[in-house]
Parts: sequence; structure tokens; C-alpha cells
Amino acid sequence: MSHRAPQRFAATLRQESTGGVLLLVATLLAIVLANSGASSWYFSVRDDHLGFRIGSLNLDMSVGHWAADGLLAVFFFIVGLELKKEFAVGELRDPGKSIVPMTAAVGGVALPALIFAAVAIGSGGEALSGWAVPTATDIAFAVAVLAVVGRNLPGALRTFLLTLAVVDDLIAITIIAVFYTSDLNFLYLALALIPLAAYAFIAYRGERLLHLKPGSAWLLLLPLGALTWAFFVGSGIHATIAGVLLGFCVPVKRSSRTPDSAHGGLTEVLEHRVRPLSAGLCVPVFAFFSAGVAIGGFRGFVESISSPAAIGIVVGLLAGKCLGITGATWLITRFRGVNVDPSIRWPDVFGVSLVAGIGFTVSLLIAELSFGGDTPLGDTAKVAILSASVLAALLGGSFLAVRSRHYACQPRRTPGNSCGQPGESGVNLPLS
Repeated sequence: MSHRAPQRFAATLRQESTGGVLLLVATLLAIVLANSGASSWYFSVRDDHLGFRIGSLNLDMSVGHWAADGLLAVFFFIVGLELKKEFAVGELRDPGKSIVPMTAAVGGVALPALIFAAVAIGSGGEALSGWAVPTATDIAFAVAVLAVVGRNLPGALRTFLLTLAVVDDLIAITIIAVFYTSDLNFLYLALALIPLAAYAFIAYRGERLLHLKPGSAWLLLLPLGALTWAFFVGSGIHATIAGVLLGFCVPVKRSSRTPDSAHGGLTEVLEHRVRPLSAGLCVPVFAFFSAGVAIGGFRGFVESISSPAAIGIVVGLLAGKCLGITGATWLITRFRGVNVDPSIRWPDVFGVSLVAGIGFTVSLLIAELSFGGDTPLGDTAKVAILSASVLAALLGGSFLAVRSRHYACQPRRTPGNSCGQPGESGVNLPLS
């Protein structure tokens, strides 16, 4: 029993709905503490410094900084594993199947950015630096909402959302790497390539060439990954990019020497082992230290949410994501031979586009990179992100719950069914 209990606990943390609940609880706790008598304690803990310096390599960071650059790198490692798997054996391997959600993801990034720029352009350059804040979709939260309310929705719809969110994450990673890299240190970047190359070598050939015991490669991968991350911190490139690259360096093909090979290659094995840590600790702790903002009561909330930057974020995440994803899907399916799974209907795409407006984790990270973690614009962005994400979850979840009930009724083709329908035909027209 002592061995099975941790296994059951880890299995619970791997469930998409569990990660969403923990994320929500951490966020609510942060907001309560930041606006209560314990606010001074909360902010002092968040701003307390931990770490050390080694020459010019500065690893002496605040607790909030460690959460954003350190713990969130574990989350992006999972994102890197998912991207690698999708490109190697998943939906992104077949352009014919992935072109629609990939195009939808591009539309869901471009339109929110344009909307934010149009709304915030009158506020000056400082506000405009947050143009990328409403472009991100929180894959964990969005998929958790779909898992809770979409029991009877077509399975292809979840694949559509996952592919869309994965491509969205890839675009967000590129934005962070290109637009939020400053004071690039080529020496540390070159040094980072050494443990990264060793990491990739051991991941692909380590057990066979180094005669390691099956499944023990992680003992060498872990310190090499930490060293790569540390050099990325010194290089000026955001440290979460190190997590993505480390995920990309893991092979997808099965290995006969790995005891978990029945479940897939090392990618699947590491995802299985690291995901509970990411969902149960890393992401909730990041949300706890990033989402805490002193709102200042109802008046403070109104002042924050009515600023141009906040309006741009809210409208971008809600209307921009919805119109961008739905519009891009409609445009790409006008081409002959391009379509999504026949089981998906237009209302389903619309519901998913609403859920994709949940920015949260990556949006909070981009807001900190754009405005700083403890600035007036940074606090305004946090209020807007949280408000828009809650609205997107409620609107999208409610809409998809109605759609789920509709699909639950379809098999009941007899009069007087439990849905109150006179007898549905169950015919499901293709998307276009």
C-alpha cells in the first residue's frame, strides 16, 4: 500500500482536470493573500532572494523569479516533449491533417496582437510592448475545461484543441526567444551548447554506448539539463527556452532497453514521470507567485480593467482568439480538399475558440517579460489576464457543455427521449 499510494497520487496529478484545479486554487489563494492582511508577508516572500553567483553567472534571484525562470522551465520541458512527439508521430507529422488547426493557431495569435495594438497605440510605447500578452493559450487550463464539460464531444475536437494549443505554444516560445531576449551573452550561449549536446547524445545513445542500466539515463540527463538551464540564464535568452530545447532532444522512437518501452520511447517515459511534478508543483507555484496582485477593491479593479492595456488584453483574449481561430478555420477550409474531421461542427469550433481565450500561464509570463513583475502596467496586465481567462473559461465551458449535451442526445432517436427532442436523426454534417 505504501508503494501504491504515491503511484495513485501521481496518476491523479497526470489528469488534465487535476492540473486545472490546482492552477485555479493557487491563483485564488494568491489573489486573496495579496489583498488581505497577509499581503506584506506574501510580497516579502515573493521578493526574497535565493541563490548564488559564480563569476558573472548570476543565479541570485527572487523567489518569484525562480518560479518564472526555474519552475516554469519544467512546464516548458513538457511542452517541448509534446511538440517533439507531435512532429515525430502525431498530428503535426501529416500536413494534410494539421494544416487546419495550425492555421487556426496562427489566426488566434495574429488577431489578438493586432487588436491589442489598435487599442493600446494611444498609450505609448511602454503599453505597446505587451502586444504579445493576449496571443497565448494556456494548454493545461483549456484542455482541463474541455475534459470537465466535454464528455460527449467528438474525440476529434480534443485533438483539434491540442494541436492548436501546441502550435500556439510553439509560436509563443518563438516570440519569447526573439522579442524578449536582451543583452545576449554569446559565451554562455556557447557554453550551454556543450551540456545540451551531451544531453542529446545520452538521450539517444547513452544506454547502448555507455552501458548504462535500462532506465537509468535520467541520472545523467538531470544534471546536464540543470547545467544547460543555468547557462541559458546567463546567456540572456529566457530560461524557459532551455526547457523546450531539452524536450526536443529526447527521442520519440521506442527503445528495447527501456523498461517503459511498452508505453513508447524516452519522450513518453519522461513525460509520464515529469508531468506530475509540473502539474502538481511547478505550474501552481508559478501561478501563486505571479497572479498575486493588489487590486485595491472594486474601484481599483475598475480603474485597472478600464485602462487601454487591460482593454486590449481582455478584448484580444476573448474576441481576438474567438474570431481569429474561427475565421482562420473558415478561410482555410475554403480550399478544395482541406477540412477538419467530419464529426466536428461549426458550433464546436466556436466553443473551442472561446476556451482558447484562456491565456493564463504563458500570458502571465509574457506580461512579466513585457512590463516587469511589480509595475503598474504589470499589475494591470495581471488583472486583465485573470479576468479574461475566467470569462473565457465560463463562456467556453458553458457553450461546450451545451454542445456535449446535444451529442449525448443524438443517439436517442426515439420520441420522448431524455433531452426533450422529438427524435433526432443523429446525422452529423461535415464542417464544410
